[in-house]
Parts: sequence; structure tokens; C-alpha cells
Amino acid sequence: MSVMDKLKQMLKGHEDKAGQGIDKAGDYVDGRTQNKYTGQVDTAQEKLKGQLGGDSGHEPPPPQR
Repeated sequence: MSVMDKLKQMLKGHEDKAGQGIDKAGDYVDGRTQNKYTGQVDTAQEKLKGQLGGDSGHEPPPPQR
């Protein structure tokens, strides 16, 4: 069983809290980097939420070309 599978199993039923934690972590990184990497942080947040089942609260970014 992979680490991601274990995380998904642990977070089952608590996806909303996982999404909030991902948002909080992203805000922390943005603060520490003075918003220098906001685009990359937002992309990482969306990917994590998608994998862990957290509600993103908004539409996912368009696919990159």
C-alpha cells in the first residue's frame, strides 16, 4: 500500500478538514516566500486536494499546454 493510499484511508470522511489544512499550509508558504511562488503553491494545493478528495471551493486551473 502506497503512502498516498494510506493518507486517503486515514482522511476518509474528513476531506473538508484536509482541504482546510492544505489551504493553511499554502498560505504559510506564501507568507514565508512573500508571495513569490503563489502560482506554483496554488497549483500544488489544487493537485493535493484532487488526490486527497478535499473540496477545492473553486474550479480547477485549466490544463497546461
